[in-house]
Amino acid sequence: MERVTAEPTARRRRADRARQVADLLRRQIVHGHFPAGQLPLEAALAREFGASRNTVREALHLLREEGLVERCPGVGTTVAGEKYPHGLHRLLGLAETLHEHGEVTNQVRTMTLIEPPAMVGHRLGVPPGERVIYLERLRRLNGVPLSLDLTYLVREVGEPLFDADLEHNDIFVLLERIAGQPLGMAELTLEAVNADAHTAAALDAPRGAALLMVERLTHLADGRPVDLEFIRFRGDRLTMRGHLDRTPPAPGGGPAGTAPPARRDHDATTEERPWP
Repeated sequence: MERVTAEPTARRRRADRARQVADLLRRQIVHGHFPAGQLPLEAALAREFGASRNTVREALHLLREEGLVERCPGVGTTVAGEKYPHGLHRLLGLAETLHEHGEVTNQVRTMTLIEPPAMVGHRLGVPPGERVIYLERLRRLNGVPLSLDLTYLVREVGEPLFDADLEHNDIFVLLERIAGQPLGMAELTLEAVNADAHTAAALDAPRGAALLMVERLTHLADGRPVDLEFIRFRGDRLTMRGHLDRTPPAPGGGPAGTAPPARRDHDATTEERPWP
């Protein structure tokens, strides 16, 4: 088998380091490290990250392409738009999650009774021929489009929503009130997708823009699935956060306490210092 190797060119090394610097700056921006919205000068960032000015400039260009910063001659680099944190360690509605950041409103675009696709019916546990409620909402935070939510609900809890105030309430709060019991757990899938023309127009985002796609099947506390959602979040407006605990492997499972692989020595020809 032919072995393919990539030549360690200076340009590739700078691009790799630029991504590293961009990742660290992105985290600082998302966590409010620059409350006045003004990033330090390139020279200061170069000293902080032990990088060249060209590397920092390239990192800032990456963040500008993401829509996270703006760069203006004579002004410098400023934060262009806030990213809001969405936790993954608790089952909460969007308004419950972002209540500290402003008002979430919901525009109901479609709400109707349909015969679901077979996959939807199977996930919700409804028999063939049983109809479900289909709901499509455009959700805004402080007037800015944030997500497009496509929701399928079993009739038991979905039909009462026709008379509910969906504009100002999370569905989760309404479902618990209707069902007379709390929600229990949810199965979650998170992936990146590109915005189709319809979604891009609804979210006021460029066609093909990167979106965070969440598929979530929510159960009541008694285990019954009641709510299947496909949520498309604007990737430039939201960041997902969570806490993960590492549990010891079961007896007979994979090895525990394996030492990490030895770190390779830094390439002596690289113009910038190694990172830990």
